[in-house]
Amino acid sequence: MSRAPFLDPELPAGPVRPRYALLINPFYSKDPHASFGKHVLTPSLALTSFAATTPAHWRVEYWDENLLDGRPPFEPLPEVVGITVHLTFAERAFALARWYRQRGCKVILGGLHVLSCPEECAPFADALALGDGVRLWPRILADVEAGNLRSQYLATYESDYREDPAPRRSILPRRSFLTTTSLIATRGCHNRCGFCYLATEGLRMPYRMRDPAQIAEEFAADGQPYGVFVDNNLGSNRAYLRALCQALRPLEKIWSAAVSIDVTDDLGLIREMALAGCTGVFVGFESLTDANLAEARKKSPKAEDYARRVRMLHDCGIQVNGSFVLGFDHDRKDVFARTAEWVEENRLECSTFHILTPYPATPLFRQMEAEGRLLHRDWARYDTAHAVFRPKHMTPEELERGYAWMYERLFSHASIWRRRPADWRAVGPYLGMSYLYKRSNWLWRFLIGQHWVHGVWRPLVEVTRRRHLRFRAGLEAGRAEGRGVAVGVVSGGV
Repeated sequence: MSRAPFLDPELPAGPVRPRYALLINPFYSKDPHASFGKHVLTPSLALTSFAATTPAHWRVEYWDENLLDGRPPFEPLPEVVGITVHLTFAERAFALARWYRQRGCKVILGGLHVLSCPEECAPFADALALGDGVRLWPRILADVEAGNLRSQYLATYESDYREDPAPRRSILPRRSFLTTTSLIATRGCHNRCGFCYLATEGLRMPYRMRDPAQIAEEFAADGQPYGVFVDNNLGSNRAYLRALCQALRPLEKIWSAAVSIDVTDDLGLIREMALAGCTGVFVGFESLTDANLAEARKKSPKAEDYARRVRMLHDCGIQVNGSFVLGFDHDRKDVFARTAEWVEENRLECSTFHILTPYPATPLFRQMEAEGRLLHRDWARYDTAHAVFRPKHMTPEELERGYAWMYERLFSHASIWRRRPADWRAVGPYLGMSYLYKRSNWLWRFLIGQHWVHGVWRPLVEVTRRRHLRFRAGLEAGRAEGRGVAVGVVSGGV
């Protein structure tokens, strides 16, 4: 899970097939401290959305290098290769682009790194897609057909989001993902945290919503028992979230989503989420220090109130995957132990940790650059697992060691046991989820390589769905006291 497939430079160029487009999600090295499972939870929604706008007379294929199937297709060679670029795998994206261009293919690069660093990306592409790729992809293919491909295409994110077509999931290798039902109902977020990619200079993403009925129809059509909302913050508009829950409830499916913790301002809304099938949420707590939250421009309740809000989610049968950022300017060496103890005390089913990372063109990057605190611009290490700046109250090495220690502790047998649900009926499913997700990278590697991810997980997900339906019936009747009764093998928003 750490080495990209070999691109043979000696491989001769074969015939290029006209009207054939290949969409590639490049390989990226996996953090050995975290779970490999999260990399095959759902497919790239961006690429399947682009595929949905591909004209009918074009053949389009999807290739994800992280599914361990070797090098991307080349017999025949595609006329157009679309590659998504993130800064952590920019070098791999550039290597793929170079390899295909040398063999006569037209390469289109898009993604956030292209938007933030277009000058760096331009030499590797025939064209750059800057902005909303759903709007740009049909125009690019039309220009390829006409023989007048331009070097740069630009689109804003200000269109009517409801007009976007549903992702084209038929091109996906379904056996390779836990679920192919990755969903997006809203675009944007009411927060503009200084370290977040949404704060990238030049990226204007106004808040947009799709009709709840559209989302319910997509969910039902894909035939999967479990869906994952990849919205930045599904709870930004509470009235919309309530309407969405009402549309999802009749489906009797389960789902997880990222929300900010202030969604717990409305207990009735949390209950609506549970009744609609929400089994887990990914919550960006970021820090337990209010000064860090304020400097990051995070609109959030006081950290001292986090524990009460977690209990509210648990009482409605919703698991919590807490996300924490390490290395803020008010973090000292005790931040690691304090955070780990808090996670265990509040029985978070899962936790995700990130080293503070100044992404290019964000306010945090400009601040670190002005203060002379950036250590380098090796984008491959801007992966939230490496310290790429000088922290204020510890060395970069101490920050990296603390980050690794956090995963070692929270993935340990003792910590998993300390965080077991208070309700004895939920302990078994919780332990199953914890060990499958947190302590089975050897198994994940095997399942991914053999294309058994979906086949192995589908029965477990179905068991979780049925447990949740029973929990929902009790919650609706006013009988459920919560405390993890609905816990299953699908972790909250992993």
